[in-house]
Amino acid sequence: MTATTTAPDSSTWAPLRIGVFRMLWLAVFGSQVGTWMQTVGAQWLLLDEENAGTLVSLVQTAGTLPVLLLALPAGVLADSFDRRRLLIGVQMFQLAVGVALTALTLAGEMTPPLLLTLTFALGCGMAMTTPTYQAVIPELVPRPLIPSAASLGAISINLARAVGPAIAGVLVAQAGPAAVFGINAATFLIFAIVLLLWRRDPKEEGAGPEPFVAALRAGGRYVRYSPIMRRLLLRSILFVAPAMALWALLPLLASRRLGLGASGYGLLLAALGAGAVLAAFVMPRIRAALSGTAMLAAASVTYALVLAILAVVRSPLIAVLALIPAGAAWMAVQSNLNAEVQLLLPHWVRARGLATYQTVFFGGQAIGSLAWGVAADRIGLVPAFLIAAALTALGAATLPIAPLLTSRHLNRDPATPWPEPHLAHQPAADAGPVVVQVTYTVPPEREAEFLAATAALRRSRMRTGAVQWGVFRAGETPEQMIELYVVPSWGEHLRQHGGRLTGADEELDRRVRELSATPPEVIHMISADAPLS
Repeated sequence: MTATTTAPDSSTWAPLRIGVFRMLWLAVFGSQVGTWMQTVGAQWLLLDEENAGTLVSLVQTAGTLPVLLLALPAGVLADSFDRRRLLIGVQMFQLAVGVALTALTLAGEMTPPLLLTLTFALGCGMAMTTPTYQAVIPELVPRPLIPSAASLGAISINLARAVGPAIAGVLVAQAGPAAVFGINAATFLIFAIVLLLWRRDPKEEGAGPEPFVAALRAGGRYVRYSPIMRRLLLRSILFVAPAMALWALLPLLASRRLGLGASGYGLLLAALGAGAVLAAFVMPRIRAALSGTAMLAAASVTYALVLAILAVVRSPLIAVLALIPAGAAWMAVQSNLNAEVQLLLPHWVRARGLATYQTVFFGGQAIGSLAWGVAADRIGLVPAFLIAAALTALGAATLPIAPLLTSRHLNRDPATPWPEPHLAHQPAADAGPVVVQVTYTVPPEREAEFLAATAALRRSRMRTGAVQWGVFRAGETPEQMIELYVVPSWGEHLRQHGGRLTGADEELDRRVRELSATPPEVIHMISADAPLS
């Protein structure tokens, strides 16, 4: 089933009516639960070791550090190769690591360095899986359902965070850490089987792999020259960095302020998860009533109020009740930003853009967690929560200055408006640099409009492959304007011709061309010493 065969539906649960998406969502949810179970089992295994405090904290580091290190390379691979096959390969790798982890634990051969190494290997698999899986979601559901699919993704993450540790605690007490390691390994096998059952539409396959470094640079240029993407990254870090105080300091809040043990801490996590699920029922109505900026403001203010409440209350019941709207607000921000990123990114750079978003999001969590942990040690738990509340509210106050930008009004379908270039000498794919010259005839009365239109055209050229761009006035010829832009290689310029442009890029190109009194003339100039094919 493709993403164009299902009628739009406003319900959060509507994407689950699509069979392929439902199977993959359940498989990913199971894998997320298994990952949290794995984390608890690994931490439990280290409790009796010397320097247990440091080793236990390193488990979380070993699992999440690969996300920061490998997200961007993972995005390049996911945009260059068949995403389904890549996901299958990654799950089989994680299955092998999980089986080794289980077997060595059962045999009593698991040492702390080996455990951390294998945990790091599983983290590498997660780093590869996340942007690749998110990049296939727009292939599975129609565009109007992408916000609902993003909400379901946020629900699965928050539910897994609440359910996984609870299940792991029971299993570790009854059967030991090896049991949760084995279950986690089984979730990778199930995910791989579901992927094997999915028959991906051949139309969704890319134009073939790009050179790795060139693809990495192309992804970076897209983000750099996309104002919408940059704004989404800014809004993400402004919310996540202060909001992480809650997640980082919740264990301390439970033990020091509320007098709760491990089970009480689990109840607090369950309240956050319940809030995320409850938010799913009202998200369609909120989206219909509020703009993305207004939703982000409301969620940020709600979250800030909860942080302030938690700083002053000592009642576990009030804390549990307060965490429910906090979970809903976290889910609303996470799903809204993720949906906007998925709606914005065209197919050819989708995984790289999602990997960039993931790096910023997880990086904000990592830096925020460290900062708030240090703050709690230096100034105390209550001041740390109050400062986090103030910073979260301050982030919301910047929304009138830097509102959330959206691409929902833009045509994001692939477009091929340019004719195939026919050259007297055919260059090799890696020949370059390539200079493209477009000559326009612009009457004086259209000049101001032309220059304004080319400002937007510049960003389009740079997003899709150009590394330099400029518009020049011909000194010898009246009314002649010349656009020049440089592309690193002939192969990359052919990708501009063959699918990197979207319908929105086509509209910009057409608007500029219509301002020319005569059809624009295009000349391709390739370095004279470049090899020919």
